[in-house]
Amino acid sequence: MTTEKVWLITGASRGFGKLWAEAALQRGDRVAATARDPKALSELVATYGDAVLPLVLDVTAHAAVFQAVERAHRHFGRLDVILSNAGYGIMGSIEETSLDEARANFETNVLGTLSVVQAALPLLRAQKSGHILLVTSIGGLVTFPMGGVYQATKFALEGLGQTLAQEVADFGIKVTLIEPGPYATEFMSESSMAFARQIPEYGPMRERLSGMLTGDMFGNPKATINALMQVVDAEAPPLHFIMGNFVPVVRQHYEARLATWRQWETISAAAQG
Repeated sequence: MTTEKVWLITGASRGFGKLWAEAALQRGDRVAATARDPKALSELVATYGDAVLPLVLDVTAHAAVFQAVERAHRHFGRLDVILSNAGYGIMGSIEETSLDEARANFETNVLGTLSVVQAALPLLRAQKSGHILLVTSIGGLVTFPMGGVYQATKFALEGLGQTLAQEVADFGIKVTLIEPGPYATEFMSESSMAFARQIPEYGPMRERLSGMLTGDMFGNPKATINALMQVVDAEAPPLHFIMGNFVPVVRQHYEARLATWRQWETISAAAQG
């Protein structure tokens, strides 16, 4: 039985998508890599040849997603790992973010991911195997000011992935939510981040947050490679996988939530009627 895996990776032109595509290829796997700009994949093709299938794809184009996934499956004969990574952030307070900006962020981050999942599922069900990885964020577990809409998309993916895992377990399909903290990738660049209009009253909060973002908070992207491969190769991979040194932050957040629920438990129960 071969240990080689066939991946489909969306958003493979930069950041984690590019890094993880290269890592999979370097270890001998094959990759269908998608990007909106085909030129962004030329380096992968030049280096790895037939092991990589470049696919031009905007994940907001629902029909095109199905065509790309089917083409990848037809080309390689199977798909083992579906890594839904395409997405971008938007910074701004809830009040500052326009409805159009919020809608566009949900179209890419949530509905784009949903399209990829829906396109892959019939193929994975037929082969009775597969591993779907959805890249969410530490911001899908805890929240921070000035990124509410982006974090809302990641909370949506958390709900989507948790439900999906229950629905597809009987088909031999595994699901993992990859929850990275901040990393020194291109994510904070203009190509991966949009910025809402600024209302002056939120200026002090913006300055405080900027002062809190120190260089040592940002992880080394290359350190994620071994961790990701361990998750992918695991017989029983985790549903939730926090990437980076943020488990204590999440634990503190959920312990506080549990304490509040316990404090109000009697009143909550009384609301049952």
